Amino acid sequence: MSTIEFNQLLISHTEGLKPYAISFTHDGQEANDLVHETLYRALRNREKYNDGTNIRAWLYTIMRNTFINSYRRRNREKKIFHNGLPGFLSDHSGAATSNPAEATLVSKEILTAVHSLPDIFRVPFTLYSEGYKYQEIADILNIALGTIKSRIHLARKSLRGQIAR
Repeated sequence: MSTIEFNQLLISHTEGLKPYAISFTHDGQEANDLVHETLYRALRNREKYNDGTNIRAWLYTIMRNTFINSYRRRNREKKIFHNGLPGFLSDHSGAATSNPAEATLVSKEILTAVHSLPDIFRVPFTLYSEGYKYQEIADILNIALGTIKSRIHLARKSLRGQIAR
């Protein structure tokens, strides 16, 4: 197949690529970029096309692989940026200086809130916060596992409400 015949074959199937690209990207501009990248790769790899095979399927395969590769590349870049050097562009959670007095007040407030819980919630929550697993707490207190999970959940919910105030 000559270059001119191959180019005409590509041009005749270009319009069918756009809806397929939109199904991947869900964005018109990105879909146009994906179609252009697909056509570029098809032209660059023209010698790999076998004359007489389904060019539409070949183009769809190129498009799918191009999309997957760019998706993976973007995810890798996000992880590299997010997990970069500690304190460099990504770690803004720490305070500039520590304040032990504030930490002590918050700890006392949390302990007061925990001690104000009814016993049926406080005991399982305290055991859980000490590192016991749900099943171990259920065995110690001789209560069903689902009940333990529910009580710990309700204790957390109550504590969130008290501390938020």
